[in-house]
Amino acid sequence: MLANIYIDEVAWSQNKQHLIHIRTKVFIEEQKVPVALEWDDQDAVAQHLLVRSSSDEPIACARLLSNGSIGRMAVLKAWRGMGVGAKLLNKAIALHRQQGVSTITLSAQVHAILFYQQAGFNVVSEPYLEAGIMHVDMQLIADKSEHRISMTDI
Repeated sequence: MLANIYIDEVAWSQNKQHLIHIRTKVFIEEQKVPVALEWDDQDAVAQHLLVRSSSDEPIACARLLSNGSIGRMAVLKAWRGMGVGAKLLNKAIALHRQQGVSTITLSAQVHAILFYQQAGFNVVSEPYLEAGIMHVDMQLIADKSEHRISMTDI
């Protein structure tokens, strides 16, 4: 069961330490993504979402780019399977819609395809290797799908 969580839009400059901590744990330590591939110049200009637990612990994050992309979505291991990722993805989709984005895109690890499909995303590429992990490109035509991932979908 999902405890109370809080999702905030945050600036990289003011929340860099929390965002780096989460992404380092998930991508660099767990998934062995090379450090050089994780950090880029997009962080400074992107819109970031930071999820905190009811005790104010940073537990998940995502990055939204102005081109309609959602990326760097990460949930700390102890918080997976509780609906945190679904709530984070729903918030990211809602923000892009509010900004008038008609097609939302992301690069999904193949093991997470079903998760994103439950939110209305469709696979639009063949699998490819990125940072040593198989991915596919996915997209959501925002004005055609109002589906949200619910706790029962997970």
